[in-house]
Amino acid sequence: MAIKIEMLRCFCAVVQQGSLNEAASELGRTPSAVSMMLKQFEEHIGAPLFETARKSRLTPLGEMIYSEARREIEHFGRTVAAIEGLSRAEEGQVRLAVTPSVATAILPAVIRHFRRDHPKVRIDMRDMDSGSVQRELEAERADIGIATITVASGFERKLLFSDAFGVVCARDDSLASRGEPVGWGDLAGRDFIANGLCRLIEDPGFAAIRDAALMSVPNTASLLALVRGGVGLTLLPRRAVPQEDAGLAFLPLAESEARRDLYLVSQPRRLLPPSARAFLRVLEAETSDLRGDI
Repeated sequence: MAIKIEMLRCFCAVVQQGSLNEAASELGRTPSAVSMMLKQFEEHIGAPLFETARKSRLTPLGEMIYSEARREIEHFGRTVAAIEGLSRAEEGQVRLAVTPSVATAILPAVIRHFRRDHPKVRIDMRDMDSGSVQRELEAERADIGIATITVASGFERKLLFSDAFGVVCARDDSLASRGEPVGWGDLAGRDFIANGLCRLIEDPGFAAIRDAALMSVPNTASLLALVRGGVGLTLLPRRAVPQEDAGLAFLPLAESEARRDLYLVSQPRRLLPPSARAFLRVLEAETSDLRGDI
């Protein structure tokens, strides 16, 4: 017969209460049931655990086994609590792979909301380009991805929002002072800073501007810092540029309908851990007003 956790519980209860009757009352069992389980435990061990029939004093072996049994019961209790916490999304981990603009413009509010109700869940967020987001998802190193990607079958994908590209320049730039849409000709001869999202713009008029760029900066935060500092200008989708940034101007394009479609991608929900499913619910609720085009 294998040692069961209930045997350890009965044994520890008898030691702590000092009698079979008190232990039975604590465990919600009859004294005869506790006595039988204790007898089975001693038979399995092959030696007595108590020096007297009154169960008031442990044998030396009983002392050692009691120390181990109590430690195992405490560990089992912690394990059960952790399992129940995981199933209720009270604990666990959410692995996010997102583009930098999503990390800065969308996720802060989502994470604040999520952590209010799930303070013990660990959030692992990595910002990267869209191609890397797709690779992280397909390698199962991320639960949720937000990027401009087309993933393999088996994933859930839906459009989060679509936004138009525009010229981003310093607030004191001459283009900003004009207050009108910018044409490709207006960018000729300017210091243009390319970025990873430029690949989404297929307009023939943009090709020469992109090819002439002497700088390419993939990180959105670094890119905006350079533009803000007057190093050059760039093209970005509208929601990639913080509206409250007083040092930047976003100018619509006059000759282009180029857009960035941003998708929310995840493993099938039934395969996601509870913590990731809970994060998805908060994310969808917080971004419901973003759906649509700007």
